[in-house]
This record gives sequence, structure tokens and C-alpha cells, in this order.
Amino acid sequence: MNQLFLSAAAVCAVATSAFAADVSIDPKLLSEHIKVLSSDAFEGRGPATAGETKSVAYISREFKAAGLQPGGDKTKVGRSWTQDVPLAQFDIKGPVTFTAKAGGKTMAWNQGVEVAIRAPQTGVTRIDVKDVPVVFIGYGVKAPERNWDDFKGVDLHGKIALVLVNDPDYETAPNCKNGCDFGGKAMTYYGRWTYKYEEAARRGAVGFIVIHETGPAAYGWNTVKNSNTNSVFDVIRKDPTKVHAPLEAWIQRDPTVALFKAAGLDFEAQKTLAQTRDFKPSTLSGVTFSTAFAVNARKVISHNVVGVLPGSKHPDERVIYTAHWDHLGVGLPDAKGDRIYNGAIDNASGVSGLIELGRAFAHAPRTERTQMFMAVTAEEKGLLGSEYYATTPLYPLATTVANINMDGGATNGPARDVSTAGDGGLTLQDDLIKVAKAHGRYFTPDARPEAGGFFRSDHFSFAKQGLPAISFKGGQDLVRGGVEAGRKAGEAYNRDRYHQPADEFDPNWDLSGMSQDLAIVYDLGRDLGNSREWPQWKAGSEFKAARDKSTAARR
Repeated sequence: MNQLFLSAAAVCAVATSAFAADVSIDPKLLSEHIKVLSSDAFEGRGPATAGETKSVAYISREFKAAGLQPGGDKTKVGRSWTQDVPLAQFDIKGPVTFTAKAGGKTMAWNQGVEVAIRAPQTGVTRIDVKDVPVVFIGYGVKAPERNWDDFKGVDLHGKIALVLVNDPDYETAPNCKNGCDFGGKAMTYYGRWTYKYEEAARRGAVGFIVIHETGPAAYGWNTVKNSNTNSVFDVIRKDPTKVHAPLEAWIQRDPTVALFKAAGLDFEAQKTLAQTRDFKPSTLSGVTFSTAFAVNARKVISHNVVGVLPGSKHPDERVIYTAHWDHLGVGLPDAKGDRIYNGAIDNASGVSGLIELGRAFAHAPRTERTQMFMAVTAEEKGLLGSEYYATTPLYPLATTVANINMDGGATNGPARDVSTAGDGGLTLQDDLIKVAKAHGRYFTPDARPEAGGFFRSDHFSFAKQGLPAISFKGGQDLVRGGVEAGRKAGEAYNRDRYHQPADEFDPNWDLSGMSQDLAIVYDLGRDLGNSREWPQWKAGSEFKAARDKSTAARR
């Protein structure tokens, strides 16, 4: 995931309960799917690689074996198992040179060590940036509705901006006395690095470089390095310069502090000032950046895999289950020399659940509405497969009931609670809470809202188009060890395995929690599939207006 997909992804689970589940999903089948999809033979499931070919073939075959029908692109003989997703792929060719001049000294920085430079997505074949001045612009946010402007009219043309990750409330929320400027600890979209790069393009900057700090980023430098130094993908755009600056990168905190010092500035003091409306951009006197490298750009076709079970009464209305099949492929080696990013939990586990949910629905009486199961591509590259479907849907979103996304599965057995990635403010979450309660479970709000989980998984692509959507998360209150055990397991996963080669299949996992988890997800979709309910965004949600535009289609 182009994101920290779960605060406790490695431990999301469902508690044992006195309530009988309506469906039984075999942990052995879940384990087998995860083992296959995350094996070295699948080469980390990178889009537009041999790993994609194997993944798409496996998922299509398992969807068919489970009893689903193909629901992808139309062909001369019906529907295929896939939806073509045209993407642009960008790769840096050869070595990357990056130098910083400060205080009369020149420092040579290494790709993946001090900096992590993304392959440019503007269509250029080479980047040559020479002695470009550097400006610190705080959090890089312009939010008129919050009376907030970090730019104060500064002209960024011909300049590179350093920006802080997250938004100001990450630091100030504990001490807000009269209400926080950005709503509190939970990250807003202004805090996402994707927003910051989009703002760079709008401002005409040579580039934005995001300053990495583990706390506000919600992941360590290894995750940044591994996610940004391999192939970069994007949807095909008429003018990519409208959303991408020439240079998009991350920088470690320590060299940033040194740059500020050389420019006569105190990093912490400037950071504190950036948390107020009084902040003004600061040029780092005597500091310039230079970099040069070649870029390879090409068009590729990736694939979403789509299986359906047509509804018995309202087949044109559908519930969509999603999980992304891709991971990071083959990349930089870890300390052991392992270069395959297997992505067992992220997200072979979610695809495993998707397949077995399909099997459960196929072996039960048909719901009145259609049930759809879609394994999407390029989530790790920016939610691109789900974005493509949500903006170019195979079936109208106006008469789509909801999206239920799964990103990470339970590996440490049962928990007593359930959760979702962030809080989008919608009745679909209320429905989940009711179903979980019927299974003897309670709901816990996202334990780390500051990580911006709502913006970091495939349901967000659907939400932006107005479709009610959630990303299901199991709980942290583990039956064996309680909340503390769940918290520690989640932290260990994020630190040691997330977006690293170490996210590998473990035969010792206890997937009974994942099985129980899926029973809840199944019941939620089945309830929606047999009702006349249309989940809604609540008043104040930024997604409500988009959904309301299509109200007439649902009457």
C-alpha cells in the first residue's frame, strides 16, 4: 500500500464469540493462497512484470474455482476476468547523482540513504537540476477554508521546496485550547505527501522534497526508501505537469537539520513556527541542490481482476469487495541481500480473503443485489487500479451500493474488537458496528488517525467519487494478550516488515482470527445485498455532495 495500511495490520483479527457465524471460512485455504501469492516465484507481484502475469492468472483461476463469474471488460463472447488498466511506468536509468551545497561545502548524497528520489512522472527523459535555491515552506499547505497559507505569496518557480510531512495538528493537537486548526490528531488530506506533490505542480516549483520524520510519517526510512526508489506508475494523463513537479523526493531529517544550521536557521524553531499561521517561507541562504539522471517512460497495461455473482432481484445494484493484489516487486536489497518484496500480509492476505469470500457467497443463496469481488492493481503506486475503476467504472457507481476494502489480514489469532482505516463519517461504518456487535465484537476507532489511514487504501478512490466506502481493520484487543499485545505486534510489523522483504509468509501464523474476521465482512455485504438500504455520507463529510448528485438514479 502506498501507505501504512493498518496500525495493527499484522494482528487484525476477530474474537471468538458465543454468536454463530453465518459462514465458515477455512483458515487452511486462506493460508494456501497467501503462501502461493507471496512466494518468491511471484517476484513481489510488481505491476507490469512476470509477477503480475502469475498473480492475475492465479486469482482468475481461483475466482473461477470458487464459483464466481467473470465481470471484467466486455469481449465478443461476454465478460473477461480482467479490466485493462492503462498506466504510465517511469524508471530512473543508471546512477543518480545528488549534491547539496551549504556553507561553502558540497555534500554528495546517495539515493536511498540521505534522499529517496521518485522517478519523474512528467514524461521527460532526463532530469538536470543545477544549483537550484532551496526554500522551507513549512507544511506546504494552502487551506482557505481554514484560513491557512504556508506560501504567503512566495514565487516557487525555479526553486525547490522543503516541506514537513503530515499537518500542523500532529504536533499541536495535545495542547489545542480553542480547537485545532486541522481538526485534531487525525491527519487531513493536507498532511498526505501526495497532496504536497500536487501542490508543487500547482506552484510551478522545480520540486518538493518531503522531510522524513518517523512519527508524523507513521513509518521509518526503510519504508520511504523501498517505496520510492523503484518503478513509479501513474494513470495516463493529458498533461502530467498539472499534478507532478519535475522533482519529487524525500530527505532524511539529520541532513535537513545540517542544511538549516549551515543557513543560520534552527530546524526545530522553524518547525515550531510552521505550526502557526504566522509562519513565512524561509530561503535557506547559501543552500542549493543539484541532481542529474536519465528517465525511462513507457505505457503499460496492468489489470484489475473482477469476479461477480449477479443478484437475484436487483442485478444492476452491486456491493463491491476489493483488495489489492500488487506489492513492490523486486527492489533494493535488505541487510540480508533479499531483493524480493513478497508482501504476504500486504496484501496477499487481503486477496486470500477476497477469494474465500467469493467462495462463501457462491455456495450460499444468491443475494438480491450483485456481489462483486475485485483484486485491484497498483495500490502501492498510488491507488491507481482503484482510481481507474472509480473514474472509468465497468458498472455505474450511481447504482453501486458500497465498497468494502480489505488491506491486511489477521495473523495472531482472535481479537475482541474491529476497526476501520480512519473515519469517513458514513452510515456504512455504523452498519459494520451493528454486524460486529451481533458477532460479540465491539468497535474501536482507528488507533492511529494521525497516520492518515483513510487516505491510504483503495476505498479512498471510491470515496472521492462519492461512493460510500470503508477499509475494514481487525482489532488490537487480542484474545491472547489484550490491547498491549496487539499494539506491540502492530508496531513490530510496521518497524520490521512493512514494505520490506521481511513481509513473508509464516507457516506458524494463527489465521483463525482472519477467518472470523471475514465472517463479519461477509455478513455486512450479505445484509446490504438483501436490503433496499443505500449507505450515506453523514452531514459535513467532504464526499457527501458527490454522492448526492446521483440520488435520482437510486430511487
